[in-house]
Amino acid sequence: MQNDCNTVWNNCLHIIKEDVAEQAFNTWFMPIVPLRLEGNSLTIQVPSQFFYEWLEEHYVHVLKKALNSTIGEGAKLEYSVIVDQGNKQNAPFTINLPNRSSGAGNNRAMAGKKMGNPFHLEAITEPQDSQLNKAYSFDTFIEGDCNRLARSAGYAVAKKPGVTSFNPLMIYGGVGLGKTHLVHSIGNEIKENLPEKFVLYVSSEKFINQFIKAVQNNEVQSFQAYYLQVDALIIDDVQFFSGKEKTQEMFFHIFNHLHQSGKQIVMTSDRPPKDLKGLEERLLSRFKWGLTADLQQPDFETRMAIIHTKMEAEGIEIPADVCEYLAYTVDTNIRELEGVLISLIAHASLNRRDIDLELAKQIMKNIVHDIETEVGIDYIQKTVADYFHLSPDDLKAKTRKKEIVIARQVAMYFAKEYTNHSLKSIGYHFGGRDHSTVIHAVQAVNDMMDVNANFRHTLTDLQDKLKIKAA
Repeated sequence: MQNDCNTVWNNCLHIIKEDVAEQAFNTWFMPIVPLRLEGNSLTIQVPSQFFYEWLEEHYVHVLKKALNSTIGEGAKLEYSVIVDQGNKQNAPFTINLPNRSSGAGNNRAMAGKKMGNPFHLEAITEPQDSQLNKAYSFDTFIEGDCNRLARSAGYAVAKKPGVTSFNPLMIYGGVGLGKTHLVHSIGNEIKENLPEKFVLYVSSEKFINQFIKAVQNNEVQSFQAYYLQVDALIIDDVQFFSGKEKTQEMFFHIFNHLHQSGKQIVMTSDRPPKDLKGLEERLLSRFKWGLTADLQQPDFETRMAIIHTKMEAEGIEIPADVCEYLAYTVDTNIRELEGVLISLIAHASLNRRDIDLELAKQIMKNIVHDIETEVGIDYIQKTVADYFHLSPDDLKAKTRKKEIVIARQVAMYFAKEYTNHSLKSIGYHFGGRDHSTVIHAVQAVNDMMDVNANFRHTLTDLQDKLKIKAA
């Protein structure tokens, strides 16, 4: 049967290869391992939950066509998903998931019930109910000035949980800056070095919902007992405990017990403890016992490193000009940057084209909503250039001709006033100039408006053309 399984899958691969680009084929189909063939049902093993979801979202029709051609109409597909790679003592842990179109039940929820979890936690990803995402690690967490303290503290905690003075460890920062990635990395590192430890990751929302169910079902003692057995507790987004007095009281007792027992506590928040509202003072004081470290927006160099690392992990080589463009343009947070990269990979694979600057710009217009297409830098450059009877390339050139310098300064002024681009990003889009050039341009335009009525009229005309209301 194993030979039949391999033969069927090899025949499927020949058909799939005709329908997808070579790069996509190597990335998404070569790692698949055929496991068994039972009647008209083929089971394939994929390396992760993300891998399974990507296939189901982007290549389900390709897979269906290949299976129907090889096995016949009515062919079925099932996935065996590796959710824990295991170690020398324990074999890899997998769960079986059906092709979503089959309408089968949620095997992951059933797996959670079989593991003895008193609250039937959903989305179980480890035999010991840790709920950690194995894709996150310190190796893939790019260090920069924006996150060095938090990463260093997290790594120290991961090596000696509950032993360092960083207990609790509170990591705070805005949306999409890597808080979740870092705390999952801490949990995964602890389990790698100390597999006997019970590590648990849980969002504050899930903790609250579990507690509410426990109250409703008279299982509060069981709820508390479950959390008191944890060796390293990771709570995400504790700011959502705000205003929930009973939940805070329960967490207070769990916190005290774990801390006094030398167990590690790691928390994340969108702001430092001193700015958290609606939390009891006794709880806030405990949040400050250990170390509080922030994550800031990544600088240009860190964004470049993140892009290269993410694309290398997908087995894709990204051109230098595309990497620079993305690093300059997406300067808000890492999550948005990752979204752009995933979309870029998907478009390149589905349209069977190479990743280039044109495709990157197209993606940016489609998914980065913070930079309005109507008044984006490209649009501003074209409108200003047309007004001064120039081309957009003239605004990016190194020439110092007066008429071009003035037009360039005006375009930089509008880019600064009406887009969310940083000064570095604006300079990059004007021929790779630095941020000081942009500052000078904005100041020059403001000075000319103060003394030159004709120049003020020019800016008013351009504002109308750009459909921007004067401030």
